[in-house]
Amino acid sequence: MKRLLAILTLVLALGLGNTVLAEIQWHETNREVTGKVLNDPNTSDGVKIYGGNGTITIVTPKRINVRVYTILGQMVSQATLQQGTSELRLGSRGIYLVRIGNLTQKVAI
Repeated sequence: MKRLLAILTLVLALGLGNTVLAEIQWHETNREVTGKVLNDPNTSDGVKIYGGNGTITIVTPKRINVRVYTILGQMVSQATLQQGTSELRLGSRGIYLVRIGNLTQKVAI
């Protein structure tokens, strides 16, 4: 009985988690980004990825496709970002994987 209850709780949590994650969207911003760049701009076509304060920030010189995953592999966001600075505010802290083309970067927020 306890096992069944645990499985039911897990299924409900995963179902509700998808609803919350579907509401997460990227927003363009004009604010200056400071902090540690999490990737080497020389190997990623000048794309810079920052993490912190519950936000993933990407600065890109060109249009890119980006995907964000939880550390367990669940997709959190998929978007095409325009040139400039874009932010993704996440509701929960943790470690996320950001994939841009063939670049995958771990981001802790």
